[in-house]
Amino acid sequence: MSQSKQSKSPLRVSPQPTPPTITKSARTRAAILNATMDFVWTHPFRDLTVGSLMASTDVGRSAFYKHFTGLYEVMETLMEMLQGGIVDATEHWYTGVGDPTALLQKGLAGLVSVGYEQGPLLRSMVEAATTDERFEAIWNRFMESFDNTVTERIEADQAQGLIADFDARPVAIALNRLNAYTLIQEFGHHPRSEPQPVLEALARIWISTLYGTDRFGEKSSTLVRT
Repeated sequence: MSQSKQSKSPLRVSPQPTPPTITKSARTRAAILNATMDFVWTHPFRDLTVGSLMASTDVGRSAFYKHFTGLYEVMETLMEMLQGGIVDATEHWYTGVGDPTALLQKGLAGLVSVGYEQGPLLRSMVEAATTDERFEAIWNRFMESFDNTVTERIEADQAQGLIADFDARPVAIALNRLNAYTLIQEFGHHPRSEPQPVLEALARIWISTLYGTDRFGEKSSTLVRT
């Protein structure tokens, strides 16, 4: 069953630093970021303008340029937040010890949770990357950072005999692009799909590809990462 449409993003940016030292500037910057997330929650990035963005805040248009050079810088800031959230949610598989299939399942569950919460934002970043050369390069670096991490993890597991011997990087790139496309397809538009079937699909592909088709669906495997 799909989720009903929401008019605003549930994500919020809090002003930094923490109270009681929050300045007006910090509040304004947070308001701009939150207004951007609210807009792309229900609209394509191509419809976003500085005027429409600032009209939804309680500050004037001129305040925007005191904090950002343009809309793509706003999106870059939000991308950095998204990247941090994904890293935190998936670190179980990257750094954990024990059963690698269980660690991967947990990491993918974290990824799907982030994707469900931030799907429209992720979709808007891909849209932005198609309209600006500089932001396209930023998006490519964003994806490459995960390609590097997954490649290193595969190679480390290969060294322990947990994964078959193959060229890790092309597989890492393919799996990461699968993740990005799936999260955008399932969660980037309203109504969003239910998370559980998405998690099961990604887990089936990742675990079968890396650890063997017989490993998917096991409550625990005999594999042990040290």
